[in-house]
Amino acid sequence: MKAIVKARAVPGALELREVPSPTPAAHEVLIQVTKTAICGTDIHIYKWDEWAQKTIKTPQIIGHEFVGKVLEVGAGVTHIKPGQLVSGEGHIVCGGCRHCITGSLHLCRQTIGVGVNCDGVFSEYITLPASNTWICDEKISPYILSMLDPLGNATHTALAFNILGEDVLVTGAGPIGLMSIPILKRAGARNIVVTDINPARLDMAKQLGATATINVRQQSLESYLSTHSSTLNIKEGFDIGLEMSGNAAAFLDMVNAMANGGKIALLGIIPSDAPIDWNKVVFNSLTIKGIYGRQMYDTWYRMAALLQSGLDKEIEPIITHRFHYEQFDEAFACASSGESGKIILEWS
Repeated sequence: MKAIVKARAVPGALELREVPSPTPAAHEVLIQVTKTAICGTDIHIYKWDEWAQKTIKTPQIIGHEFVGKVLEVGAGVTHIKPGQLVSGEGHIVCGGCRHCITGSLHLCRQTIGVGVNCDGVFSEYITLPASNTWICDEKISPYILSMLDPLGNATHTALAFNILGEDVLVTGAGPIGLMSIPILKRAGARNIVVTDINPARLDMAKQLGATATINVRQQSLESYLSTHSSTLNIKEGFDIGLEMSGNAAAFLDMVNAMANGGKIALLGIIPSDAPIDWNKVVFNSLTIKGIYGRQMYDTWYRMAALLQSGLDKEIEPIITHRFHYEQFDEAFACASSGESGKIILEWS
C-alpha cells in the first residue's frame, strides 16, 4: 500500500512509500482510509521542531485524523461490521491502569499516540483497536468526519467549564480555536472574544459567531478591553479562557485578562521557559486545567450530538483546501504557511 512516511530526522523529509499492508489481529479492525486531515502535530513533525526530535522515531507513517470504511474485523470483534463508515480515537490506552479501569481513559499514563508513538493513518489501509474505532453517522459529510479528532479537542476544551452566561476569551484562531466558537455559542456563552495575528483566520472567527476579534499585532488585548469593555459589558475580566495558540505571550495576556476566580482550559502547548505571573494566579484564585485529547468517550458522544444538530454545517467553512494524497508536499507547504484552515487529503 501507499503511505506518507517521515523518512529521516530532518525538516521536511516526507516521502510517499510502498509499505506492507496491515492485517487485523484479534480485537482489531482493518480500515480502508478514504480521507485524512493534516493536524498541527503533523506540522510539528514536518518542521522537525524540538518536540518532534524528542518524540518521533523515523521512519514512521504519520497522521491521526481520518475517516474510512471497515474492510475486515479481527477475532473477538462483534459490534463493528465490514462496510461501516468509521473514524477513530487516536489515543490507545493500556486498559489496566487505575485510570483505565475506573473509566478515565484519557488520563492513562501509558497512552500511545497514533502517528506519534506508532505508525499513523496517512496510508491506504490501517488497523485500529476495535475499542478505538468510532462508528460514524453517514448523514454527516465525510470531510467533517475526517477531522473528528481535532473537533473532539475543541469540544473537550470548550466544555471543560460551565459556559452558560459567561464571557469567554479564546487565544488562537487556528482550526481548533475556530471550531470552539460555535460550540461556545451553543453552550450559552455571552461574549466570545478571539485573539490572533492572522487577519484571514480572525475574519473566519467573526463569521463563525465570535462577538469580537482582536489582531494583537495591531492592538493589545488590554487596549481593546479598555475601549470596549462597556460595550461588551465585561466589567471585571473574562470568566473563562480557552488557550488554543501555544503562544507564551497569548497565555500571559489571558492570565492578565481573567476575572478573579476565572477558569482557563489550556490546550495549547506553551514553551517550557514561558514566563507566568504565579502571584496573579494565586491571589486572583485562577483555575488552570490542562486539556489533552478527548475525554474518552464522553467527548465523542457530545460531539456526535452536536454534529447531528447542525454543528457540521457551521464548521464546514473551516475546511479551506483539499488535495490528493500524492500532492502531500503541496498540502504540507500550504498547512505550514498559516494561510489556510483545515486541509484534507483524499485517499479514495
